[in-house]
Amino acid sequence: MPRVVVFDEFGGPDVLRVVDEPLVEPAADEVRVRIEAFAVNPLDQLMRSGNSPAPVPLPHARLGVEGTGVVDALGSQVTGLEIGTPVILAAVPDAHIRGSYAEYTTLPASRVVARPAGLGITEAAAVWVAFSTAYGALVEKAGMRPGDHVLISAATSGVGRAAIQIANQIGAVPIALTRHAARTDDLLDAGAAAVVATDQVDVADTVRRYTGGAGADIVLDVVMGPGQQDLLKAARPGGTLVAAGFLDPRPTPFPAGALTVFGYRSFEHTLDPVVVKRMAAFLNAGVRLGALRPAVGDVFSLDDIVKAHLHLEQGLHAGRKIVVTV
Repeated sequence: MPRVVVFDEFGGPDVLRVVDEPLVEPAADEVRVRIEAFAVNPLDQLMRSGNSPAPVPLPHARLGVEGTGVVDALGSQVTGLEIGTPVILAAVPDAHIRGSYAEYTTLPASRVVARPAGLGITEAAAVWVAFSTAYGALVEKAGMRPGDHVLISAATSGVGRAAIQIANQIGAVPIALTRHAARTDDLLDAGAAAVVATDQVDVADTVRRYTGGAGADIVLDVVMGPGQQDLLKAARPGGTLVAAGFLDPRPTPFPAGALTVFGYRSFEHTLDPVVVKRMAAFLNAGVRLGALRPAVGDVFSLDDIVKAHLHLEQGLHAGRKIVVTV
């Protein structure tokens, strides 16, 4: 029988276990995907530990909002897909039921997109969550345009690196924010036009120097918490801040001032087939041009899922995506 990762209680990585489950047939509007690889995301860690923004019913909960594989079976009403088609999972909002930490999963046909031909399996497993979050926040929500100066917090993260690449593809100017000056060269190599290291310089003063005194047109905050105040000071009057993350669990003071502030969660767009079509087209173009490429770190096997989660918790991934092959 196919294997799947489940957990019956909240806790550390050791609550995860691999079990056998019967193969599930897809419903009329669904496809079954044979998973080839999936990525480990911070949301998975929050769900496993009991700190998820949404409740996770126990026992026998699953994990995984990201992955890639091939279509293995089609529901009776599905058109436009064929068995054997390589796909990426575009949205798994009910990951506790049909998460990608498995050899097979079923989901609505509208929630898969064709895998870009230029991506290998490990890259395809790691591209969608970071890319769709950054694209949705910057392009769909903030309306990023060529020439915009975009300040990106947690720039070494998967979303941060994707945001740098997307800004460059649009023709905007990505300014990367990091806590450690030692990461400057890495971020410049990743495509940042400039790097602001908070352990050495004042954020607002440095951003204004890079922007000719104006400040950032768009701020992407994937951290939240009290540090958001420094980002607000670095934005130009009339600029836009998109709060798209939750890495800092501390309270975030309500933003005040002459800024447009959006809250953002990727399901806002990844459940919209019209926006997903735009995302897929942008991703395919970026891969074809060599402009979009996820940063993949260590790769684990399904049997080593506990080690993969330990790797994430201990920060050993250095912002690169952890991938598990199935």
